[in-house]
Amino acid sequence: QVAVAESGGDSVQAGGSLRLSCVVSRFSFCRYDMRWYRQRPGGERQFVSRFIAPTTTTYADSVKGRFIISEDMAKNTIYLQMNNLNPEDTAMYLCYCRGGNWGQGTQVTISS
Repeated sequence: QVAVAESGGDSVQAGGSLRLSCVVSRFSFCRYDMRWYRQRPGGERQFVSRFIAPTTTTYADSVKGRFIISEDMAKNTIYLQMNNLNPEDTAMYLCYCRGGNWGQGTQVTISS
């Protein structure tokens, strides 16, 4: 299986920005199809964004216009640039590799 590891989560005030990273052991194992999800404590896992090589991206309505997903093939990494954060963005952010491989998540906390 491919290893998936997220990083970059932090606690910031509303209006701030963060960039999350997700490193996979071998990007090709994911068929070049990567996704970000988020989950609040006790809540459902919610789709955030998807990247399909070479340039196809999709976003949940709640983050469209504020978040940008991108990738660096050479580094086996995808990113989630999050701008204009608000308290509703507070969640554990999880990276998904096509085929059923999940990372453990990175916590994002936004205060008002």
